[in-house]
Amino acid sequence: MNVNRINVSGRRSIHPATRLGTVSLTVSNLESQIHFYQTMLGFRLHWTKENRAALGAGTDDLIELVESPGGKRYPRTTGLYHFAVLFPDRRELARAVGRLFAAHYENHPTDHIATKTTYLRDPEGQEIELYAESPEDGSMGVVDGEFFARRADGTPSSGREPLDLKALFAELSPDDRFDQPIPSGTKIGHVHLYVRDVAEAIDFYTGVIGFDDMGSSPQLQAGFVSAGGYHHHIGLNSWIGHGRPAAPEGALGMRYFTVTLPDGAAVSEITDRIAAAGIPIEESDSGRLIRDPSNNGILLTSI
Repeated sequence: MNVNRINVSGRRSIHPATRLGTVSLTVSNLESQIHFYQTMLGFRLHWTKENRAALGAGTDDLIELVESPGGKRYPRTTGLYHFAVLFPDRRELARAVGRLFAAHYENHPTDHIATKTTYLRDPEGQEIELYAESPEDGSMGVVDGEFFARRADGTPSSGREPLDLKALFAELSPDDRFDQPIPSGTKIGHVHLYVRDVAEAIDFYTGVIGFDDMGSSPQLQAGFVSAGGYHHHIGLNSWIGHGRPAAPEGALGMRYFTVTLPDGAAVSEITDRIAAAGIPIEESDSGRLIRDPSNNGILLTSI
């Protein structure tokens, strides 16, 4: 295992069992947001305390909501573009999409070939992706700076085709209900961030944190990093403009996303590199909080 974690440049990769955990969001109306995530997305309410709440699939917290009444969303600033909820299979994605259609809630089903997905916004404007893996249908990625999407039969795709809803809903059985909560296997699959500079962000996430570079495209102004060979745990883009600033403290949006490692030793290995790079580390009961060069918060924890 240790040998496999040393890449060709000699850089030590983050532990391959690393996954993403809780995404913490600042919201302006806690009660309204709890209602949305329960009724529109089928999340379970795990706990509430004062101005905070956490929801998920009945096990780990997937999202934390922290209320800041009167908070504003600042466009064209770095931060969270979207967080992506990964369902165990197409049937569960079909239930999630069916729930949205039954409620006439606007969403945008999309076929990325290697994943099936839909996009929507919560009532306060935060973009969310719901998806299921579908590698049997083909592949998608970036090679030598060029984006590609290819179906299993070898034919090319844009990777952004309309999702075949008839085929998706065929995964459902007559007794499937849209008012049931999401299954326990649901998790945060990835986050996609607005950054001030894609190359700078990739250098940070690969060179300091230890994620593997899964490809970047100057033409697309985007790049992707992951652990353990996954297509991406973190997407990075500068679509709002190069060099854009971070939102002011207290703005609506992401407070931090969580990187969960398999044990304390794996966390210490990363924090040693972070400290050596002169990056401040904030200790808390939840983990170790750091910030990337675009001021996006990252909470490092272990299982």
